Formats: sequence, structure tokens, C-alpha cells
Amino acid sequence: MSYTYKCTTCNSEFNSSFIENNFHYLCPKCGAAEKNLPLVGVLQVEYDYVSISKHISPNDFWNMESGKFGLYPKLWPVKFDTFNKNILDKLTLPTDNIINQTINGNSVLIMDETRNPTLSYKDRASSLVALKAIELGIDRIAAASTGNAGSSLAGICARLGLKSHIYVPKNIPDAKRIQIEAYGANIVVVDGDYDFAFDKCLEDSRINNWYNRNTAYNPLTIEGKKSAAYDIFIQTKGNIPDVIFVPVGDGVIIAGIFKGFTELLKLGWINKLPQLIAVQSNKSDAVVNYLSSNKFVYKPATTIADSISAGAPRNLYMAANAVNQSGGFGISVSDDNILQSQKEFIIKTGILCEPSSAATYAAYKQLINENKLLDKSVLLLITGNGLKDIESLKR
Repeated sequence: MSYTYKCTTCNSEFNSSFIENNFHYLCPKCGAAEKNLPLVGVLQVEYDYVSISKHISPNDFWNMESGKFGLYPKLWPVKFDTFNKNILDKLTLPTDNIINQTINGNSVLIMDETRNPTLSYKDRASSLVALKAIELGIDRIAAASTGNAGSSLAGICARLGLKSHIYVPKNIPDAKRIQIEAYGANIVVVDGDYDFAFDKCLEDSRINNWYNRNTAYNPLTIEGKKSAAYDIFIQTKGNIPDVIFVPVGDGVIIAGIFKGFTELLKLGWINKLPQLIAVQSNKSDAVVNYLSSNKFVYKPATTIADSISAGAPRNLYMAANAVNQSGGFGISVSDDNILQSQKEFIIKTGILCEPSSAATYAAYKQLINENKLLDKSVLLLITGNGLKDIESLKR
């Protein structure tokens, strides 16, 4: 296994041992994590794709089970051979979570992440971060979260015997707070929003020498979230969809998925990237606004879709690059539309999604009505279970 870390801002490249042994999260040359601003100097893991492609083929992948990272260890920055099977089995994701559904006469693929270990997409990042912490000899991990990343880290840590410290905003849904507490995490409810929790978590992690899982700040969160691209590749036998709708808050999921598909392109296993559509609430639309103006202006996020609520998307620049390079675009929908779409989606599919996931369905319906998806295969990414936000279901 050979990999390096490359800065997405200044393009400097670093030896993996230098970054990991010195606990650098952002670029040592230009990295900056300032309050209410996107991160600068986010690091990205790079591999020798030419060499890897000589040792593994698409057919090898198609004979694998999806949801098991350890089956292709050369594409991860973790020494999988140092972990016993029992540990890796605890982190296995569903192997058949892509469903072909017909909605209002239109065929659409749905990637159902509501069946993951802690019921959200965030398990993909938390699993990889937890394995790296064990590899580095660390048993305490901290994260800021609107709910799903926190409950994910708390649950994964509970499975692996690690201690978690979770920082959440005061308006976190009760169901997510209770889930975090039930896993035995140390939960810190800050008197502020997610952006405040993010900064407080960074500060306390530095003081206490905890490993930090904050989204995008830790480059392994992007790596973990790229895994969905590989799972899509495996489950569709390489027939990846033309368009993927992605709910966007901090921007790490869409950046991770883009990285995964870009790696498949570098390996020569696909000949084009899927078009990535960034979906946000119009009450938390910093990424959509940046895509249209190329400027970031901070404003507090107030959406009921808490999982995509971020006034200062920390991975803004990578998210925007993912959309632009894939030929995609951003779209925002109203909270009322999200709630209406949540109810409709659940009834039509039987998948109990939370509001952030319903946003992708709301955006999909809008583009269908505008005839912008003609002759295109589509996948909707459903990232969280509706039981995580009972109040939205009540509404």
C-alpha cells in the first residue's frame, strides 16, 4: 500500500508518514480553519493508479461484495491486514442497497443508506476514521455534528471499544441526541449552531490530543465517503448512472463520491463521470450560491433539514469542484417542498428517509417536470433514516 497526501489548494504533496505521524489534518503549508469560513488546504489522498490497475480489474470488483472496504486495500490509506476479521465484520455495510424503483412512471435508482449500522451515510467516513485511529494507537475521537456524523462516530466507536466526544448544536433533533447518548458518547451541546460546534470541537481536540473526525478537516472523511462510488460501480456492474442527486451540507459527501468516480476513471474502468447535482435547502444554500457567483458570504443556516444545515460549508471548494468537473450544477429547494417530498417519497418507496434525503427527491421532481432528465439514468442518494428526526415526520 503506497499513498501520499496532496493539498487541494496549493497542490503541495506530502509523504503519508509525515502527515499521519505529526497529526497534520490540513496542508502544513497553507492550511487554515477559521471561524465561519470554508477550510483552506484540505488534503486529498493520492495513489499509484497505474500500478493498481495492473493488479486488479473491473471483473475482480464485480465479483466482490459491496460494502466491504477491506476487499480492495490498495485504494485505502489504512493497513487492513493489521485488523482481524472480527473488527472488519463489525464495519460491514449492506451489500444490496441500490434499488430500482418506478415513481410516477419514471424509473430511478435509489441508494438506500438508511440501513447502515447507525442508519446514515456517515458510517462510511466514521468507519475509516476509527480504523485509522486504532492503527495510530489512539482510543479517543472527537467530532462536531448536526446529528448523523455524531451518532455514526458514537456507534462505530462503541462497536470497536473506542471513546467518542461529540459536539452538537443546541437545536439538534432529540432522536439524534438520544442516539448519541445511547452509544455512551460524551456529548457536548454547544450554545450555538453547527459552525460554532465545529470550531469548539477543533479547539478542544487540540487541547486534549484527541483524534479529530471533523468533516473535511480530517481527509479520511472524504476517503470514507468515496466508497459509495465503488459500491455503485460494483452493484451496477459498471453501468453507472448518468446523473446522481446528492444532498449537500458541508460538501464532503459530494466531494467524496466525485473522488471515487475520478479514481475509477484513472484506473480506466469507466469512460466518463456521472453528472453530480448538489441539492440544498434554500435556507442553507452556500454551495449553490457559490456555484453561481464564485463568492462565499457567510449567513447562518436555518433549514429544518438539519443534516444539510451548514452556514459555512467546510468543504465548499472541493464540493464546487466536484459539481463543475462532473458537468453538474446546484439546485436549492424550499423547506416546505422538502417536507412534502419526504411524505411522498416514503409513501411511494417504503423507504423512511429524513428531510435532507427528501431534498434530493424534491430536486429530482423539479427537473423531471422541466424535462431536464430525458433519456438519462438517475440515482437518488438517500443518506439518513427518518427515525432520526421524529419532529419532521410529525409535521
